[in-house]
Amino acid sequence: MNKPTFTESALRTIEMEAKAVQMLGNRIDGSFTDACNLILKCTGRVVVTGMGKSHHIASKIAATLSSTGTPAFFVHPAEASHGDLGMITPGDTVLALSNSGNTAELITLLPLFKRLGIPLISMTGNPQSTLAKTADVNLDTSVEVEACPLDLAPTSSTTVAMVMGDALAIALLEARGFSAEDFAFSHPGGTLGKQLLLKVSDVMHTKAAMPNVPSGSRLDKALLEVSGKGLGMTIITDSNNNLLGIFTDGDLRRAIDNGMDIHNVTIDEAMTTNCKTARADMLAAEALRIMDDYKISELVVLEDNTLPIGVICLKDLLKAGVA
Repeated sequence: MNKPTFTESALRTIEMEAKAVQMLGNRIDGSFTDACNLILKCTGRVVVTGMGKSHHIASKIAATLSSTGTPAFFVHPAEASHGDLGMITPGDTVLALSNSGNTAELITLLPLFKRLGIPLISMTGNPQSTLAKTADVNLDTSVEVEACPLDLAPTSSTTVAMVMGDALAIALLEARGFSAEDFAFSHPGGTLGKQLLLKVSDVMHTKAAMPNVPSGSRLDKALLEVSGKGLGMTIITDSNNNLLGIFTDGDLRRAIDNGMDIHNVTIDEAMTTNCKTARADMLAAEALRIMDDYKISELVVLEDNTLPIGVICLKDLLKAGVA
C-alpha cells in the first residue's frame, strides 16, 4: 500500500483531532460545573500537575489560568515526591492530568492530597481509573483513537486536554468578571498591556514642552516655537488660554502654496481651527485610533473642553509601543 503524502497525513490528523474536540462538547456537564465551583472557592492557588506529555499540557493550562484571573502554577509530580510537595498548601486545589488515570507518580501523591484536605480535580481519559475515582471531580477527556496511526503517541488526547483546560480558564474568567484591563495588568510588558493601560497623560508633552503661541502672533515668530519644541506643530490660544487652533508642518506647506508672506501674516490666518483633541485620562490606544481615523499626527489634550494642558504626537505612541 502506498504511503500517504505529507498533505494527506496532515489533513487526516487535523480531521481526527477536530472530531475528538467536537465530541468533548458532549461531556461538558455537571462535573465541569462542579470543577469550576471548586476552583472559585479555592482560597489558595490551583496546582496543576501531570507527567510526560501531560506535563507540558498542564504547564500551559497553569499559565492560561494565571493570565485569566485564576492564580495557578505547575508542580512536577516526580519532584513533588522529593520535596516540592512543600509548595502545596491546605488552601490550594489540585488539577491533575493523566490520560491513563493510573500514572504512578500521581497515584503516589493521592494520599498526601487527602491528608492535607486539598480538593482534587482530575482530567483523565479513563473515568474508571484510580485517579478519576479518587478525585472529588473528574473531567472526562477520553478519545476514541489517537491521531497517531499507531494509536500510541499522545496526539488527540493532548489536544482534548488542552481544550478542556482552555474551557475551564474561560468559564472561570467570565464567572469572575475578569476584564480586558485585568488581563493587561498581568501582561504589562506586551503590546496588549500598553494598549490597555497606557493613558494619554503618560506620554503627552506638557508645560514648557508644549508648543504654544498667542493669537495674533506673526507667522514667522510662531515658526520659531514650532522649531524650538521639535514637535512639528504648535497650538494657538487666546488671552484666557482657551484653544483656538493648531498649526502644523502641513499648514505651513499650504500657507506657502497659497502665497502667504510668512513675515507679514498672523498665525490666525494659517492655523487649522476645530482641530481634533484628546483627554488626559483617555487611553493612548484611543488617541491613536483618532489619529488613524482622521489621518493626523498630533492631538491637543484639553481640560474642561477648552484649556490645552498637553500635546500628544504619533511618534510618542510609536515610541511607547502602542502602535
